[in-house]
Amino acid sequence: MKNFYVTSPIFYPNAQPHMGHAYTTLLCDVLARYHKSIGEETYFLTGTDEHTEKIIQAAKTQGQEPTAYLETIVERFKNLYKKLDIAYDQFIRTSDQHVHWPGAIEMWKRLSAAGKLEKREYTGLYCSGCEAFKTEKELINGLCPDHGTAPEKVTEQNWFFKLKEFGPQLEQLITNDELCIIPQSRKKEILSFIRSGLEDVSFSRPKDKMTRGIPVPEDPTQTMYIWVDALTNYITALGFGRGEELMRFWPGIHIIGKDILRFHTVFWPAMLLSAKLSLPKAVFVHGTIISNGKKMSKSLGNIISPYDMIDRYGKDGTRYLLLRHIHPFEDTDVTWERLDEWYTADLVSGLGNWVARVMQMASLHLDAPVDLSDRRAPYSVAQWMDKFEFHNAIAALWIDAAHIDGIVQEQKPFEVVKTNKKQAQLQLTYLVKELSRLSESLESFMPETAEKIKKAIRENKKPENLFPRLID
Repeated sequence: MKNFYVTSPIFYPNAQPHMGHAYTTLLCDVLARYHKSIGEETYFLTGTDEHTEKIIQAAKTQGQEPTAYLETIVERFKNLYKKLDIAYDQFIRTSDQHVHWPGAIEMWKRLSAAGKLEKREYTGLYCSGCEAFKTEKELINGLCPDHGTAPEKVTEQNWFFKLKEFGPQLEQLITNDELCIIPQSRKKEILSFIRSGLEDVSFSRPKDKMTRGIPVPEDPTQTMYIWVDALTNYITALGFGRGEELMRFWPGIHIIGKDILRFHTVFWPAMLLSAKLSLPKAVFVHGTIISNGKKMSKSLGNIISPYDMIDRYGKDGTRYLLLRHIHPFEDTDVTWERLDEWYTADLVSGLGNWVARVMQMASLHLDAPVDLSDRRAPYSVAQWMDKFEFHNAIAALWIDAAHIDGIVQEQKPFEVVKTNKKQAQLQLTYLVKELSRLSESLESFMPETAEKIKKAIRENKKPENLFPRLID
């Protein structure tokens, strides 16, 4: 059996999960469900990156101990995923000393054995918001582009990873798609970054500066920095460093936001090459969800919360809106007004209405549930899913659904039944079978809705209102 492994990033649990967390993880869920539906053994990983000073700062702000604070925030992530029907196989936490730490330590040892780590004194520009050192070329007018603050000049003695020497090799691997980066625009972006010249990267920090984290093997004065710790989660989750019971799933596919592109397409591959491990099959980089032309922020008042979306549109309504109307490769501007329009047109007046019409007629004019034994195979979305075109995959299913409604409009079984009941029953049987095909294809995208349609077909009855009208 073919294996399929997909990962989301592990997110900082230092605040309430937001739309970006929901979208990235939803894409992983859909891919995992789809590959499982075509007979592949799948494994879907998500989790949290808990070795960061941001956790300590956030906990202090809330008047809590970091451990207690973490438990609260991690449960919020898990709760959001439950509300969105996201079915991960493992939720990894970098604070887990049994699951994660052994593999991170093993990775460090392999990098050291390969001669890729060197301890040296370093003076650099450190952004506390990013928890990362910045180069001059990464700054805009001397400020961090993400936080708008001037980094602090810091002198430390750290362990450095010799990233600089990997430039030519990474350039060739990416150019030849041996390290596949999707879409092409992100591939071009990272090649440009590599060609501008790589610099060695700090892979540790003094223990007094980084109090949370994994001690550097044989150097307890230092704590492993985020890259060797967090990035290694993708294989520690599979047993790397503690028996490798699930390493058959590696290599896998990473789904990430564009803000962490460099780490996953430069730092991580260089680490894997040093450790003599396979590179990822692909790194898919999605765009950002913005609102009213701006990045969502509290100060602008333009935040659209995934929790609020679920409350308003339901779990499958929210899944549909994010999958169908957020462009997977580019930034997408959404507003509540647009979301309401799409929900009403596509779901209330669209799929919900189409299913209700067919099953209402079937329940009235068919004497028993339709026998599906000779039903055709589900509608195929392979051509879209293989290219990570989630929006086109679900749009194609909507065309199929509209075709079912078109048959109703053309053949008018609701009128035919008045003069030729047998003919109308044949028409309705065909329509129900088509709905069955559609419901199976929808499982990866809208699992709850797919099951409701299947249940209606099994019971030969009109389903309860799939998508209620909005009430303001």
